[in-house]
Formats: sequence, C-alpha cells, structure tokens
Amino acid sequence: MCIEAGAADAGVVALDRVEVDTDRNDILAAMPTAKTLLSFVVGMNPASIQSPARSVANLEFHHAGDETNEIARRIIEGLREFGGRGLNPAMGFPMEMHRFPGKIWVVSHKRIAEAAGLGKMGIHRNLIHPRLGNFILLGTVITDLEIEPEQQSQPIDYNPCLECKLCVAACPVGAIKPDGEFDFSACYVHNYREFMGGFTDWVEQVVESKDRAEYRRRVGDADSASMWQSLSFGANYKAAYCMAVCPAGEDVLAPYLESKKAWKQGVLDPLVRKEETLYVLRNSDARDHAEKRFPHKPTKVVHSKLRPTSVWGFFQGAPLSFQRGRAKDLPRTTYHFEFTGREAATMTFIVDAGTLETAPELVGEPDLRVTADSDAWLEFLAGERNPVWALVTRKFRLDGPVALLKQFGACFAS
Repeated sequence: MCIEAGAADAGVVALDRVEVDTDRNDILAAMPTAKTLLSFVVGMNPASIQSPARSVANLEFHHAGDETNEIARRIIEGLREFGGRGLNPAMGFPMEMHRFPGKIWVVSHKRIAEAAGLGKMGIHRNLIHPRLGNFILLGTVITDLEIEPEQQSQPIDYNPCLECKLCVAACPVGAIKPDGEFDFSACYVHNYREFMGGFTDWVEQVVESKDRAEYRRRVGDADSASMWQSLSFGANYKAAYCMAVCPAGEDVLAPYLESKKAWKQGVLDPLVRKEETLYVLRNSDARDHAEKRFPHKPTKVVHSKLRPTSVWGFFQGAPLSFQRGRAKDLPRTTYHFEFTGREAATMTFIVDAGTLETAPELVGEPDLRVTADSDAWLEFLAGERNPVWALVTRKFRLDGPVALLKQFGACFAS
C-alpha cells in the first residue's frame, strides 16, 4: 500500500519496540490509540542535491518534502479501507515549536526508519538506504492498526556507509569529524542558518540596529534577500554537502567505484571551491576549521540562539555545544552546579582533554562548585545578566578559582 501511494520503500514497527522508547510518549500524546508506525522513504534526484547551485538543491528538498507529506496522506486514506485511523507528523516542518529549543519533533524519522530496516545512519548522520543511498527523505505514519509480529520489519544487519570520509572533506564548518564525532552546533549554526535559531538572531539584529546603515553593516543585502527567500518560499539549507558527496547506495555507487578521482573532481571539488559565506560562532571549533581549511570562503560571526529555558535544558544541551578542539589541552576538571530558586537541581560536568562527561547529580570532588539561582543563571546564559552583578548580589556563589568558571565557558560555542 505504501509503495502504491508513491513511496520507494517502506517498513513497519510496533509502538512497543525498544527503538521507539525516545518517542513513545510524544507519539501517544499525538494519538493515544497508536499501535504501529509505518516508515517509508521517498527518493530525490542526486544531481540536484550535488549541484553547487544551492537554489537547485533546495528546490529538490522542498519538492520532495511536499511529496513525502502527500504520500503520507495517501497512506492514511488507504488505512481507512482497513478500518484504521492514522496521522502523519510532518516530514520536516511544522513541529511543536512551543517546546523549542527542546525536542520539537513528534517522531524521530531516522531512528524509526532504522528500526524498519530502511537503512543505517552513516558518520554524517544521514540515513543511507541500501539502494537509494542518502538521497532520500523520510516519512512516518502513526496508526491504531496492529501488525502481527511476523509481519514487522527488522533492522538491516550491515551499514551501507563506506566510511570514505568525503562528508568530512566536504563539510565547510567541520561538523563531521574524521573519528566519527559530530559537532552539532557547527552544523546547526551554518547549514540551518535560516531556520529557528538563525531566524531569531536575524530578528535581533533588526531590533538592535539603530538605523538602516547599521542594519546593512550587521546583516548585508545578500543575507536580507536570502532571509526573504526563505520566509517566502521555505527555509533553505546553506550546505547539506555531506549528503551531496555521499556515494553509498546501489543506485549511486557505480560512478564512484569506476573512478574515485572523477567523483572527487565532479562532485566534491566544486563544493569545496565554491565561494560562499560560512556562518560560525565566535568561540567555536567551526570558526577555526573554516578559516584554516577554506580561507577563500569568508566567515561571518553570528550569535547562537539555542538558549536553554530551564537548567535541565542547559544540562542536556551542553554536549551539543561543547567544543572539543577548544578544550583539547585542558586538564581533568570537575565542576559541580547546585541550582536554587524556582528550579532546584544538581549536576556535574567533567572536562578532560577535549572530552565532556555529565551526570545529573554531584559526582566526585569538585575543582569548582557553582551555586546559582536558576533564573539568574538562565538570564546570564541569554546575555541578559552580567556575571559580576550576579556575584555581587549573591545570585552566584563560587567555591574555587573564578578562572575555572571562565575556562568552563570557553569550552562551549557562544
């Protein structure tokens, strides 16, 4: 039925499977009678995604995204013939923005697609379908129909990722590391510049500019036109080069195997040579990478708007903005945070030679103990409060060297 509706491939996953644990509560909140997830893939045109003209690539993303949502609606119509009900969370947007910057999606399409046997995630974090490669978009239909266990799909037993590291070479902000680690903030700030946080930063640039001349200095005509285009026609990705250069998948692999040199010259090199603005945070590994690896691509320092709205949001978001490169020479240092006031909590951060360990409790002996009013801490993170004011008014109290707090802050993109 999914294939007849227009999907290229599909699989089924029961709601009680362990792979659904992260999403189950959100799924049941959206549809309390849910029992099964139908996961499906829609193919895209590789040549469009690989084009250095990103307007061409984004047109394909938007067209395929609309097609994915339409296919999901047709699947739901088919479910009605079996007496079932269904709903489809969007392929991308809209999402539950009242939860931003937390988990705004109802279904983690990639995780469900893996469980449904539709592929595996490569080191670039894109799902790779065995035949279509990563040139796909994903959809999920939630239904109250039950699927017998023997009819359920199972994950495939291999990963199509070639580990060729072309995605590492292509990423203009170094979000994908050679060792497989991923710098979330680098990808989010640049590739998603005109989504969510980047849009908020643009609005604040408008608000803070005293006149048109200052606005032009802050933003520039090209960025203004690009933001208008995203607002008018749908938000555009700045790169997605990791997807463009990936040769995995039976339908994509042959040209790469015939000549890796030709693939590099025809797909990778035009993206690497392209002159374009790279959006980075001031204190970030992405800035270091971009200025060293791509000196012909000008960098533009912007502000992060992934502001936590709770101290637990701060805890959960810390690994996403941690900068391994900036912290690589630091000795093992343990930080205890004790929050008081509206949101009481304790937590531990351990920075050690470019790694970050976290615990939702106090662990070990601290090198620095920070006691802070929860609201004052969130205001400080949002740039609305001066830390000196917080120390003077006793909103923050430190037990240990003040320099360690500055050192801690330097480990995170800002």
